[in-house]
Amino acid sequence: MKFSCGTRFAFLVLFLIAAQSVAVYAGSFHKDVQIHWGDGRGKVRDRDGKLLSLSLDKSSGSGFQSNQEFLYGKAEVQMKLVAGNSAGTVTTFYLKAPGTMWDEIDFEFLGNISGHPYTLHTNVYTQGSGDKEQQFHLWFDPTKNFHTYCITWNPQRIIFTVDGIPIREFKNSESIGVPFPKNQPMRLYASLWEAEHWATRGGLEKTDWSKAPFTAFYRNYNVEGCVWANGKSSCPANSPWFTQTLDQRGIDKMKWAQSKYMVYNYCTDTKRFPKGVPKVCT
Repeated sequence: MKFSCGTRFAFLVLFLIAAQSVAVYAGSFHKDVQIHWGDGRGKVRDRDGKLLSLSLDKSSGSGFQSNQEFLYGKAEVQMKLVAGNSAGTVTTFYLKAPGTMWDEIDFEFLGNISGHPYTLHTNVYTQGSGDKEQQFHLWFDPTKNFHTYCITWNPQRIIFTVDGIPIREFKNSESIGVPFPKNQPMRLYASLWEAEHWATRGGLEKTDWSKAPFTAFYRNYNVEGCVWANGKSSCPANSPWFTQTLDQRGIDKMKWAQSKYMVYNYCTDTKRFPKGVPKVCT
């Protein structure tokens, strides 16, 4: 079959439009977020808005937040954490709603003394109540290179992944009376702050301020979600994350991560819950 120049051009236009409709949007720190605290300690490092740093010293930490709110979405970023002695520091990437009965989905990285591993702390808050912590030691040094951390939040589940490997799934269990975050739009936040009273070995290891400023790096920020505006949300058409589940391969990867690298699971903490673990665990 032969095509004229005009026909070939029309096909090219249609192809480009189709490609754009399925492409993953690459975010920019310049236009998608604002550094909302830190008095200059948070900085976008390049003209294209792909790299951002947050710093902490004895006076203050720093943080940024998304310009938009989302009711469901997929949020991911690559991070390189504070190197060396990071005891007492907390580096975060999380979703949170405002108010006193807020919803929240957390990645928090708890620093440690040199030569000891970070603890990746995950939690889900619904209506102001958390107490659903799972913690991990990672299978790599998160200070040497950038690694990808992702939260997928849809009506049926929340999936936490590290470099594409699921480490945790929090399912919608409203059918047995467990609240699930589904009504409150959330912003994406990231921060670097000091919590030496609890972050490292329950507060036994304090922050060594002679090592300040502490700096963490974020790059390739991307959020695809149902944008909340004027009291309603608007979802991208045919977004795979909106119905994403874990197939058997994903379940097997999650079991591998949890069996080898999980260091705390609220579902097995009978001392903390002497009357029985939360219903979502059963």
